[in-house]
Amino acid sequence: MPRYTLTVTCPTTRGIVAAISAYLAGKGCNITDSSQFDDFETGSFFMRVSVDSQEGAGLDDLNADFAETAERFGMDYAFHDETEKMKVNIMVSRFGHCLNDLLYRWRIGALPIDIVAVISNHMDYQKLVVNHDIPFHCIKVTKENKPDAERRIMDVVEETGAELIVLARYMQILSDEMCRTMSGRIINIHHSFLPSFKGANPYKQAFRRGVKLIGATSHYVTADLDEGPIIEQDIVRVTHAQSPEDYVSLGRDVEAQVLARAIHGHIHRRVFLNGNKTVVFPASPGSYKSERMG
Repeated sequence: MPRYTLTVTCPTTRGIVAAISAYLAGKGCNITDSSQFDDFETGSFFMRVSVDSQEGAGLDDLNADFAETAERFGMDYAFHDETEKMKVNIMVSRFGHCLNDLLYRWRIGALPIDIVAVISNHMDYQKLVVNHDIPFHCIKVTKENKPDAERRIMDVVEETGAELIVLARYMQILSDEMCRTMSGRIINIHHSFLPSFKGANPYKQAFRRGVKLIGATSHYVTADLDEGPIIEQDIVRVTHAQSPEDYVSLGRDVEAQVLARAIHGHIHRRVFLNGNKTVVFPASPGSYKSERMG
């Protein structure tokens, strides 16, 4: 039975949920999961609905016939086939813990994505990536060649049809132009609990401040460094007896988990941009299952 996800954003008003439910029922669709949120500060409404198409209505039918309802409420909307895996490019430099974690989750089906390329400014992980039958692209980046390097990166994105770029500890700052071009489609992992301790050495900053909790933040990339809308965060407890190196080691696990959860939310259409923030709905039942255990 076909299963689809409907995502909706529009100005908040009464009757939206009733109209959506009536439309889906009329098309022979059974709602299996639904989340909604009214942001009364901005006057925006967000909704995500999973449905089983019990009478065979396809994406084209659902999209076309929903236009009248969408126009009435001023909706931005889309229907998505839940069986289609999002095409993803992963970018990495020399810290491989997030890349290794993503490859493992992808391999066992816990992260249902189609990794169409891995891009790096170093050769460290070429063998690892190629052994997974994934194309590897080494694109060196210097001050002198950065515009050309980004053009080559965007060529890979276009050639592979990637819908999402994941910065898995890619230690290069992207240009404003690339951030605008891929707005809402680049996810980064920052080794700090933003908005605190920004920059290149957040663990050292945290150590000097004597914090008792360190964390990681996954966010959408914008032209403002480390200021993009936050998707996911987590923390781990530390003590006065631990060193900056301990912080780094403890932080690795948190970074990998936070990045994976952010990607999981994005690919399942659970994350909605809401100005400089996000709305992140809970996962649908069964969306964390793996095709195999290991």
